[in-house]
Amino acid sequence: MAPYPDKSKNNNPPKDDDKSNHRLPIWYHPIYTDGIHPDARFPRDRYTKLVNKIKTGECSDQFFIKQPIEATRNELIVAHNPYYVDNFLNQNLSEKEIKRIGLTPWTPQIIPRTLLLMGGAIAALDHVMKNGGFAGNLAGGTHHAHHDFGSGYCIFNDLAVCSLLALSRYKLTKIAVIDLDVHQGDGTATILQDVDQVLTISVHCKQNFPFRKSESDYDLELHANAGDEEMLESVAQALDITKQFEPELILFQAGVDGLATDALGKLNISREGMSRRNEMVFDFVVEHSIPTVVFMGGGYSEPIEFTIEAFHDLFLSAAQANQQILS
Repeated sequence: MAPYPDKSKNNNPPKDDDKSNHRLPIWYHPIYTDGIHPDARFPRDRYTKLVNKIKTGECSDQFFIKQPIEATRNELIVAHNPYYVDNFLNQNLSEKEIKRIGLTPWTPQIIPRTLLLMGGAIAALDHVMKNGGFAGNLAGGTHHAHHDFGSGYCIFNDLAVCSLLALSRYKLTKIAVIDLDVHQGDGTATILQDVDQVLTISVHCKQNFPFRKSESDYDLELHANAGDEEMLESVAQALDITKQFEPELILFQAGVDGLATDALGKLNISREGMSRRNEMVFDFVVEHSIPTVVFMGGGYSEPIEFTIEAFHDLFLSAAQANQQILS
């Protein structure tokens, strides 16, 4: 990467009242599930199941769930071709473009779903920039969406949109995207490839989708059937790289599709290993007091309950870290 500008940091914008009691704010809308057709191959019920577990499970009082508003066209085009954005919004994408994205058969609800999903990510970004600490979106991590096309269940790229909005809206100069999903963050890499202020790191399975990889700033590849030890070594390397970069904001793509139970993962990660991964990231964040947004990413276990448990572990760990960083 080219040298980044040496500008003063802006980590202390005006605060709001949402961080009362230091609960973890997470954005959610029922359309995250309902906006996907029941016949789609994508496991749409994971969002409903997860939010129900968060509301009724262990330490439910550590969260507060907020409803997003739709992202605007102007917010989307900071990272995406306006022609592509308009074609999606006007339902003018070709069958080939829709097939490449997946989530088929589409319903008319796919448009408000996508805008609310993106709005949840942007709201989480705004929250951490105003309050510090952590925030999350109970969807997203749409790292396969490129500048002018969608792919791999991803229509628009929330990680890239949030990165570029953070640069313009909050005048940041160093942002780290840490992508620990089993699949490479190829769309994030291509959209941000010439943005020197954003560091992109992807830890992923080499033998998995996308089979034609893009080039992140750092691609830390795992071989098929890699287990906890190999994965955690790569996470430690990713955090060392992040530490050297000294980011003012972290965007954490926290997919749990590396689980051994995952239908699409090709890795052999245990639930305990996945939890340790999260703790390593969150310990780093707390140590360095870096505002952090958590994006769900992939998770396709069979049965899906293994995915739900791992995501609940993720957000519970984030809530506990949030208590630490804001205390």
